[in-house]
Amino acid sequence: MARDGSRRTRRAAGPSASGGKSRNSTRPSRAGATSFSPDSNRHVFLFALFALAALCLLGRLVYLQVIAADLLAQDALNSRSSTVQVTPRRGTIYDRNGVVLAISVDAVTVYANPTEIADAAQAATQIASVLGGKAEDYQEKLTQNTTFVYVKRQADAAKAEALKALSLKGIYFQDDTRREYPCGQVGGQVVGFCSVDGKGVAGLELQYDDLLAGNSGQVRQEYDKYGVPIPGTVADEEDLVDGQDIVVSIDVVMQEAMENILEDYTQRLGVDTGAVLMDGKTGEIYAAASTPLFNPADTSVVKKGSTVLKPLTKSFEPGSVFKAVTSLRLLETKSMDVDDKIYCPEEIEADGYKVTDSHERKAQKMTLRKIIAESSNIGVSLATEKKMGFGNLNEAITQYGLTESTGVDFPGEPDPIVPDFDQWSRIQGYNISFGQGITQTPLQMVRFYSAFTNNGSVCTPHFLVSKPQSGETLEYDTKKAVSGKKVLKNQISLLESVVEKGTGTPAQISGYRVAGKTGTAEVASDTGGYKKGIYNISFIGFLPQSTSNLVCYTGAYELDAEGNVSPMFKDIMQEAIDRYSIASK
Repeated sequence: MARDGSRRTRRAAGPSASGGKSRNSTRPSRAGATSFSPDSNRHVFLFALFALAALCLLGRLVYLQVIAADLLAQDALNSRSSTVQVTPRRGTIYDRNGVVLAISVDAVTVYANPTEIADAAQAATQIASVLGGKAEDYQEKLTQNTTFVYVKRQADAAKAEALKALSLKGIYFQDDTRREYPCGQVGGQVVGFCSVDGKGVAGLELQYDDLLAGNSGQVRQEYDKYGVPIPGTVADEEDLVDGQDIVVSIDVVMQEAMENILEDYTQRLGVDTGAVLMDGKTGEIYAAASTPLFNPADTSVVKKGSTVLKPLTKSFEPGSVFKAVTSLRLLETKSMDVDDKIYCPEEIEADGYKVTDSHERKAQKMTLRKIIAESSNIGVSLATEKKMGFGNLNEAITQYGLTESTGVDFPGEPDPIVPDFDQWSRIQGYNISFGQGITQTPLQMVRFYSAFTNNGSVCTPHFLVSKPQSGETLEYDTKKAVSGKKVLKNQISLLESVVEKGTGTPAQISGYRVAGKTGTAEVASDTGGYKKGIYNISFIGFLPQSTSNLVCYTGAYELDAEGNVSPMFKDIMQEAIDRYSIASK
């Protein structure tokens, strides 16, 4: 038998009987040769194709169950769940006596899955009837092409509960908090306010945002195929950490009294006014405000400039309140004593400019006391130039801390501007001696004056007093600005003369000695030079020989006539005397 199974016929050797080749003879096979049929090749191909398909399916199975398992599971979770940002309870801000200035209260955030809402118009009407507002505004939200939209953030908890009772499909609720300001506009500029996201935007809310805010959390809720929340599937994705409380130096009673006084003088003068009351011994700010006032409890109407606390964040050329710097340096260098005299003409000239006093007077010899009491520009200019030199004044400005910001814990304090001494011309030296050609904030000048109530030392002005939850001890820088008891005594005596018989007599308070300095400063123009006939007026004072270390600044901005705000100081300080039972020594 042949290997391929066909039959083979043996015949005798030689030609056949017919004399030709046999038809049945076959060619002998070569040794080792093999042949396959077409059916056999087809089977092999099908087997290989099946094996390849099986390998692909196995690879896909491995990919789905091992490699992409977590991703697919997350996609599935995302398709049937929503993630909501959860706002932490923001820390409470208290005044120095425990009165709440800012607090977070319970609220409810209402949100929706628009894909689940069949009749957006009807749902919007029902929502508006409970939460208030316009139905069309809600309808616009409920028809968005998304699975999540805020309907009302930080809604009143009682109203949200009433809305929940309607069982509207696709409307959901998340516990939240809302910032409230129980004192309204009282201290509003100091406290500031927050955005709807619970972030500080202005004032102490911004300054201490990291401390007050805490850390937001995230909550995920799963739903079934009908959009119904699945019980027990609420999960925290990020931990929620509530903010810390703070106690600040503001006294809300004193603050309200100051604000009322400022509004009264704003009506009288027709311009914005401002004030600061600070403890010169500790640097604690008891009250600070400027008009127009700001109410963080009602931001529906915000007057232009109302969020700006001018005494802390706006620089001005200080004018004659700066003469206390010049007189102090004259005393400290022994260049002049309080009763030393210098000849003062009616006017002086330098570099093509004339210097005059605000009130006409005859040429005369004037003591340092009279120069300060009557606020003579000519007197301080000549005393600076001829008695101690402009270099000494420049050194004093640095020594007294007037080339640097105060470091107050309030956003927006600018740095002072003092020209480099090598750029001073003669007229510039004159101008700086009486507070023109440089800029300071009122608070920077208050810090300087505080040295007269604190044995020559100045403290960093501040609001933050304590952190109740952490019990952290707060420390603020204090540094010596002026040495010598006699120098301080004589300087205070000069400032008392201003109130006794000089430009500040309206600041007198019966039964108390009052020391201070008036200021009238020209206002720089944006186009260069000064605005004609426009002035910033101010008074800074304190009560020497009393139980108080309070220093008070009062000011009126861009008045179209010369004026005097020492009566404003008197009114504020009288309130402080009554409030804190201040007694004369």
